[in-house]
Amino acid sequence: MRLLLFNLATDTDDPVLGFTTIWINALAARCEAVDVITMRVGKLAVAPNVRVYSVGKEKGYGEARRAVEFYRILLNLLRQHHYDACFAHMMQLFAVMAAPLLKLYRVPITLWYAHKATGRMLQAAEKLVDHIVTSTPDGFRLPSKKLHIIGQGIDTTVFTPTTRPSDTLFTIISIGRVAPVKRLEIIIAAVKSLHEQGLTDLRLRLIGEATPADSAYLNQLHRLVREAHLESLVTFSGGMPYEAVTREYQQADVMVNMSATGSLDKAVLEAMACGLPVITANESFEPILAPWADLLYIPPESPDVLPVRLKRLIEMSVQDRTDLGSQLRALVVEQHSIDRLVDRLMTILTANKPDHA
Repeated sequence: MRLLLFNLATDTDDPVLGFTTIWINALAARCEAVDVITMRVGKLAVAPNVRVYSVGKEKGYGEARRAVEFYRILLNLLRQHHYDACFAHMMQLFAVMAAPLLKLYRVPITLWYAHKATGRMLQAAEKLVDHIVTSTPDGFRLPSKKLHIIGQGIDTTVFTPTTRPSDTLFTIISIGRVAPVKRLEIIIAAVKSLHEQGLTDLRLRLIGEATPADSAYLNQLHRLVREAHLESLVTFSGGMPYEAVTREYQQADVMVNMSATGSLDKAVLEAMACGLPVITANESFEPILAPWADLLYIPPESPDVLPVRLKRLIEMSVQDRTDLGSQLRALVVEQHSIDRLVDRLMTILTANKPDHA
């Protein structure tokens, strides 16, 4: 099988999208060749049978030039190779742009989308692609007969538990971009509440960077920390290469995710794969964490519950937290491993009869 793949950023160091290299290589292991057209390229660590072509966002190309580059690359590839399928990962734009040409060359398109937003581009893509895949029912919120729920894809050989020193402070982490949708101020407020209750042997690490558009929000968070006199407890670690994130999970005691995006956040699953207890307000995790709902899940509209949840975890024995982490890891291995995802995705990509609404 020769696969054409559309990707937003192909960069193993990207703190948010670095995981796509894992996905690309996992697909490449099942294919003769994979050709990737990406919006932006960075550090590459792809398999020998993968070729990556960028439309030039990393070079500062504007939208018009990137569109020209996209069609130039796509036409050259279509003239050189026969593709059995196209997989567009969170790239409904490329799927829509390519659809007329790919239909001419009889290449079926499968779109991965996992977010609660349903803009016009996604609506157009739904009509033009052959299959849509997502992680959970909440990940794709348009009605479609083309939809397949296939779970997430976590590399459980990379995200694994390790022994953590027992004499360190109770460490709370939150990993992801710094933006208002992440509701990081709630986590800071929870640490302040715990500190006021006398629980001082803890620390909070906020790992991620803010875009220029969200710099005011980052400044607001810094101000909250100063006003609460939490400078010694709260650290803003900034962004870091994707491969460095695993150690952050392994050295923490709990990960908190207060985002209410409605999609199955990969960072939460990565933490769970490392045997790390998680507390989340993401409604996509409500059914997944149902056995531990009164400990690990927070209704999005009830953020004041977070200090209570954290206090319970702090008061648990190390062994009990370890046992909990083991159960969470087993869930990810069973339901959201990269091997399971690629198995299901390859079945769809190789289907002879694409769905048509």
